Amino acid sequence: MRMATKKYENLQEIRAKAVYTTAETRKILRLSESTVKRLLKRGLIRANKIGGQYRILGHELLRLLSPKLERQAVKSYQKIKRGVARKIQKW
Repeated sequence: MRMATKKYENLQEIRAKAVYTTAETRKILRLSESTVKRLLKRGLIRANKIGGQYRILGHELLRLLSPKLERQAVKSYQKIKRGVARKIQKW
């Protein structure tokens, strides 16, 4: 049990009304810089650009982590997968 506690002791609470930089977002979500950039470019994380730097609202991070969004992503992936499988079967 000690290992589990130690693993999560550096986690930070995401405050819905707080504004985060990309570096803070990386730290909170434990993602690489390139992954955060990819999420921003694809619009999966909505952000505002201020002075050439992105600012991300906490509620956007919470939305990204929500189980509802994950279910939607799984449904989209399965739909694409079925479409690809149908095209391959035609070959």
